[in-house]
Amino acid sequence: MTDRKDLTQAGSATPGAMVDSFLDEAKRLGPLQGGAPRARLVFALDATMSRQPTWDLACRVQGEMFAAASRAGGLSVQLVYFRGFGECRASRWVADPRALTDLMTRIDCRGGQTQIGCVLRHVRTEAARAPLKVLVYVGDAMEEPVDDLCTVAGELGLLGIKAFMFHEGHDSDAGRAFREIARLTGGAYARFDAKAPQALAELLRAAAAYATSGVEGLARLAPSSGQARALLTSMTGRTS
Repeated sequence: MTDRKDLTQAGSATPGAMVDSFLDEAKRLGPLQGGAPRARLVFALDATMSRQPTWDLACRVQGEMFAAASRAGGLSVQLVYFRGFGECRASRWVADPRALTDLMTRIDCRGGQTQIGCVLRHVRTEAARAPLKVLVYVGDAMEEPVDDLCTVAGELGLLGIKAFMFHEGHDSDAGRAFREIARLTGGAYARFDAKAPQALAELLRAAAAYATSGVEGLARLAPSSGQARALLTSMTGRTS
C-alpha cells in the first residue's frame, strides 16, 4: 500500500484500557474454538468522488457479510479503499459489523483516479502474512493499464485468492477488466444497480458464504438468493 494506516483513533484512552482493548480484539480475531482459523476477507471499495452514494449503501448493507459467515465460524474483514491523489489505505482487521460501519462512516469520498492495482498488490502482501481466501471489490470504473492488473490478478489466482468483482453501472472498460480479474483468480463478476440495495446485500452475503465454507457454502445459499445462484454458476457451472 502507498499509505497503510489504522483508520481507528485511540483517542484519550488510558494505556491500561488500550491494552485491554487490544487483548479483546486479539481474542475475537484469533482461532475459534476447536482450533479452526477465522476466515479472512478483504473488502475493497472505490472511494473516488462519484462513489459517495454507493459508499453510503455499502455502509448500510456490509453487515450481510458477517451474518452469512456467523453460522460457519465467523469472519474477519479488512477495509481497503482509495481516493484522492495516490491515497490508498487499509484498516485493521475487524470481526464485528458495527466496527466496520464505524470505520466506513469516518471516510468521505474524494476526487481521483482508480487504484485497483494498489488494492491487488495489497491483497497479495496480506496473503503472505496469513491465509486469505477472498477479495470483494466494489467499483464503477477502471482507469489503469488492464494488462498490469491482470498480471497481479494471475498471481492472486495462483495463491488461491478469489476476486469477487462487483460492478456498479455500465462502464464497458470497467466491465471487461473486472470480468478478466475475476476469471484469472477463479472468482466471479456481477453487476448491480445502487438503486436496488438488496442486490449488493445479496452479493456480499454470497462472497462471505464462499469465504467461510467454499463452493458448498455458496451452494447452500443459492436456493434463497438469485445473486448467489448467479455467482455459483459463474464459478462452477452449477445452478444449485
